[in-house]
Amino acid sequence: MKIAIGCDHAGFPYKDLLIAAIEEKGWKVSDFGTDSAESVDYPDFVHPVAEAVENKECDLGVLICGSGNGVAMTANKHSQIRAAICWQVDLAQLARQHNNANIVCIPARFISGETAIAIVQAFLEAEFEGGRHARRVGKIHLC
Repeated sequence: MKIAIGCDHAGFPYKDLLIAAIEEKGWKVSDFGTDSAESVDYPDFVHPVAEAVENKECDLGVLICGSGNGVAMTANKHSQIRAAICWQVDLAQLARQHNNANIVCIPARFISGETAIAIVQAFLEAEFEGGRHARRVGKIHLC
């Protein structure tokens, strides 16, 4: 599995931690930055991650910012992206199982690094259940 990852300056402290945890599982990572804690504009890093997932260059994505809101809002502008803000493991599992989310958004200012790792691992390991959930997910996209 290949995972796209990106963050802004607020998410940067967790990016390398999450990359290491993902690679430890044997998955490949495409890192779209940022590469420092210097202030940046999150859309500059979100769009490449969303495009990589949307174009199937990567299977799933991880985005990290302070609250998770900015990266989720930006990623969800892409028609084939279902980005979910997750601050608990259960939410990450349900985002994949019930909503077929393909990007997890981590709120770095509100959770620990350990929790971020657990969330990302749960998200990447969960599988879409289909069935009644597929019918609902099919109604999300407007165009």
